[in-house]
Amino acid sequence: MSAAHERAAIGAAVSALGYELVDIEREARGLLRVTIDRLPDVSYPSGPGESVTVDDCECVTRQLQYALEVGAVPYERLEVSSPGLDRALRTEAHYERFAGALVALELKIPYEGRRAFKGVLGRGEAGGWTLVFDDGKGAQVLGFELDEVREARLVPVLDFKGRRQSKGQDADVTAASAPQDGGQDR
Repeated sequence: MSAAHERAAIGAAVSALGYELVDIEREARGLLRVTIDRLPDVSYPSGPGESVTVDDCECVTRQLQYALEVGAVPYERLEVSSPGLDRALRTEAHYERFAGALVALELKIPYEGRRAFKGVLGRGEAGGWTLVFDDGKGAQVLGFELDEVREARLVPVLDFKGRRQSKGQDADVTAASAPQDGGQDR
């Protein structure tokens, strides 16, 4: 079974239920790990909200068990989970969806001696992206293309009640309130 066939079978089953397929991982001893996420502006039977619930995972698991059997995709154990608060950003659609959010970014090649940055993600000119951060010398803007990124993840922003702030609140973050550390040397 090819990886493309496997991804197509899983992707079709997940998207038919209205979820986004974020990742597929194969682990030792036959574990097939499927990561899903809710899409904005979609109503789900398990209730409103941005976060994937246990009911969402259970619904997708039941659907995948049938789809994987029909598609002859081998696995011994199936695990369906959410991408978590620090979800990875891998596609152009992920970057679009989370523009305005606080992001930790690691470049493939160092820029001015650094690879790791933390700041507010934004849309740049000519289809590129920006990261606004404060390196202690004031607000800085890093322009980049997706192919220059080794890894990008959301930085969990928690309020005192332990819930993630909504995207609208994240979008209000300006260059003046960008994180003071600006990133770490690696």
